[in-house]
Amino acid sequence: MVDGAPLLQVDSLKKYFPVTKGLVLMKTVGYVQAVDGISFTIKQGETLGLVGESGCGKTTTSKLILRLEEPTEGQILLDGEDIQTFKGQAMRDYRAQVQAVFQDPWSSLSPRMRVRDIVAEPLVVNRQVSKNEVQERVAEVMQQVGLHPDQAKNYPHEFSGGQRQRIAVASALVSYPKLIILDEPVSALDVSIRAQVMNLLKDLQDQYNVGYLLIAHNLATVRYMAHETAVMYLGQIVEYSETEELYKNPLHPYTKALFSAALPSHPDMVREEIVLTGEVPSPINPPSGCRFHPRCPFVMDKCAVEVPVEKEVAPGHRVSCHLY
Repeated sequence: MVDGAPLLQVDSLKKYFPVTKGLVLMKTVGYVQAVDGISFTIKQGETLGLVGESGCGKTTTSKLILRLEEPTEGQILLDGEDIQTFKGQAMRDYRAQVQAVFQDPWSSLSPRMRVRDIVAEPLVVNRQVSKNEVQERVAEVMQQVGLHPDQAKNYPHEFSGGQRQRIAVASALVSYPKLIILDEPVSALDVSIRAQVMNLLKDLQDQYNVGYLLIAHNLATVRYMAHETAVMYLGQIVEYSETEELYKNPLHPYTKALFSAALPSHPDMVREEIVLTGEVPSPINPPSGCRFHPRCPFVMDKCAVEVPVEKEVAPGHRVSCHLY
């Protein structure tokens, strides 16, 4: 890894899914532009938060990084190497280095496997290790996520939701990863458990110096965990900044609308209320110009025809909007 280089670099990434018609002679009638030209970086030991409403392309982005989908265009680099070139052992190494924790701990763990086998799987599949090493590593990560190593012989149904998510975190950690993708890691948990799991993830990040891509709807979760935040709308990143700067000074009308819809940190807090009109346009036929213009309260004539260029408004704070 080049000194000072990002752990993960995503450049002009696109993913279009063909829309087909007909049963026998299927012909492509259009494309769902799920991800359309996004770029971001994640530094080692830091967290990038990816926010936006449902269907904006956050989960597709995570699938592209996990190599569960192949990109239509663009590059994903881990430690400066293009992940599309990985085959065989290099691919197994990549699978060990990049892990994921999913939203629902009830469906992401196999009910037929004992917890020790679930936790050990990424290590056994991707690395050549002895039985003793596997047992020791499983016991170690179980302790690190706050579970007793003896509980490894149980099945997932014998644990609560919060404990299951800890098992999922242990499984993601077991192969010594450099990057973990957290896809809504606490949204399925009770509010009382959320803080525990978020604190656990932050502590583990400090301990292992692992990078996180945090995908979340809850803006409070992102503010608490992420060093930088990217705001996505209809397959594109519309604003990108350090997290605290973004929360104190949101620039894009969509970011402002997202924040105005979130619960305030204090009941007496007075905030600007922005109500967006209309529905999210279809990603098959997105609007011309700025994709947000049909719903934007500050729309101008040129918004419908000119695609806004990303501008750096403050150091590290970039926005794609004609207002700036």
